Amino acid sequence: MRKLLLSLIIVCAMATTAIAELQYHDATQFRIIGKPTYATDTIFSRLPDSLSGHIRQGLWGVGRNSAGIAVRFRSNTSTIGLKWHSTNNFSMNHMTATGVRGLDLYTLQSDGSWTFVNAARPGVKPDNKYTLMSNMTPEEREYLLFLPLYDSCSSLEIGIDSTAIIAPPAIDLPVAEKPIVWYGTSITQGGCASRPGMAATNIIERELNRVVINLGFSGNGRLDYEIAEMMAAIDAGIYVLDCLPNVTTPQIKERTERFYSILRKAHPTTPILMVQTPEFPNMRFNTETRRIIEEKDATWLEFYRKFRSAGDANVHFVSSRGMIGDDNEGTVDCAHFTDLGFERCARFFLPIFRTHLK
Repeated sequence: MRKLLLSLIIVCAMATTAIAELQYHDATQFRIIGKPTYATDTIFSRLPDSLSGHIRQGLWGVGRNSAGIAVRFRSNTSTIGLKWHSTNNFSMNHMTATGVRGLDLYTLQSDGSWTFVNAARPGVKPDNKYTLMSNMTPEEREYLLFLPLYDSCSSLEIGIDSTAIIAPPAIDLPVAEKPIVWYGTSITQGGCASRPGMAATNIIERELNRVVINLGFSGNGRLDYEIAEMMAAIDAGIYVLDCLPNVTTPQIKERTERFYSILRKAHPTTPILMVQTPEFPNMRFNTETRRIIEEKDATWLEFYRKFRSAGDANVHFVSSRGMIGDDNEGTVDCAHFTDLGFERCARFFLPIFRTHLK
């Protein structure tokens, strides 16, 4: 009995020592990618301070979510953990907590591809601590840490062995020059991916090894001119306009031309992709939904034809046919994508992006 008790004490002491040896480092000292601007009051926000009080409150609120933002670093640690404070501690009834306010980690392979390590699952309280992986061989690896899709981090620290090093990345991937700038809705933002890395924008970022700036604003992709101005300030490789689920036909008629003109004036030849509404499953059954969507798509197509007729050879219309499959299994709720829907969406866009990226 005494031997058993002694063994338990030794095991507990070893575990306590292992935890104590994990040292945490402020994530903001490493490379932050996916931000449309750095003129923000908090490092993990997407909208500049200058827009506070000058745009709709709903847009400002979701613009402070960290969708698409990631941290790049390298380390030779054998154990890696995270500590973070969820800004809003937000939750939804049709999306996992890991997708809403969790994080997930990828590591770079020798062939330039990224492979999943683990997801950091949040608790019920805003302060979180999670060990992503342990017992790794202590070799230097490049890491890509995706931040929450529908929340943000007031603070974020990366934990490593006390004897390990952690530093900015040595390899410049994903490439930040000429990013894909993707403007859209809750779907673009990442609803309802099971974890951040499964949002289509993040899948594509890994596949192309090119930064994708996520300007998906849940319920608020309404062709706001302030967002067009912010996009125009980015030297993009492609601009994606994927906002139809959030706008009405009158809003399309009123705002499309000016929104497009802001981008085109700043970047005369950068490809602009005008994306049709996804083929939502309820379009098969709800005749009114189908009528509304078809009307919006037709109006959007009219503007595309107008821009082409005016001589713009670098604006392109993207039909959504086949984007999420035709088996009705690509969404959670007839609108927001499952991981399957996001994977299909990413595979749909990848050849399109490869065609237009220079």
